[in-house]
Amino acid sequence: MTDSGQDDLSRRVIGCAIEVHKALGPGLLESAYEACLAAELNHAGLRFRRQVPISIKYRGEAVDAGYFLDLVVEDKLVLELKAVERTLPVHIAQLHTYLRLSGIRTGLLINFNVTKLTDGITRRVVG
Repeated sequence: MTDSGQDDLSRRVIGCAIEVHKALGPGLLESAYEACLAAELNHAGLRFRRQVPISIKYRGEAVDAGYFLDLVVEDKLVLELKAVERTLPVHIAQLHTYLRLSGIRTGLLINFNVTKLTDGITRRVVG
């Protein structure tokens, strides 16, 4: 997928997240936003997987350490969802690590616990 294709997919997913945030507002648990965002992605006709297991490569071996990607859309976009007072550098580092481990280049960190959802979205692309 081209960068413009990735941008379009990101925009579509952000639009879905905004619809969820408009309906629910801030203050719920991350799991509620994940379930509702999954319903909205489905409604938008986007393919996605929830709670995708991810292994860590250590000394050439895959090690199951109990990590899961919240959502993967169209096998091209990782969504890391939060419902926290504010995102911290460790949350962005977590997204970067998930991108590296999954081999997916583009990710969105979406914090639903904000007044205006666009203030809670961080997009990252790794080489």
